[in-house]
Amino acid sequence: MKSVEPNLLLALSTGLALALLVATASLFGEPGQTLKYVVIALLCPVLFVVANGWWKKRSGAVTTAMVHRDAPATAVWASIFPAVMMLGAAIPVFFPGPDYGIMVVIASVWFGATLESAIKARQN
Repeated sequence: MKSVEPNLLLALSTGLALALLVATASLFGEPGQTLKYVVIALLCPVLFVVANGWWKKRSGAVTTAMVHRDAPATAVWASIFPAVMMLGAAIPVFFPGPDYGIMVVIASVWFGATLESAIKARQN
């Protein structure tokens, strides 16, 4: 059996952390914001991947994958993304009430970065 690509696993774990963040922000945050959080979580990563790809192509920059098999420490550093998002998902539980939209936007952009990394790793 062929091993699963580590960048894909990073994107999946970050996506699950984003889903948990949206769930806790919807349940414990300001009432009536669920649709906004879901739309942000769906649109921001897609827009990030498209816009960042366009910008990097225009500027001539090269995008590489976050996790490299030749450098195992990159997996440890890349695991910070889902770990911080999981910690962020706990914030609405302990501090209920406010609008957590900006936290969802930041987490969505991070998910977009890991998604872009998985796409680039697959292309190479």
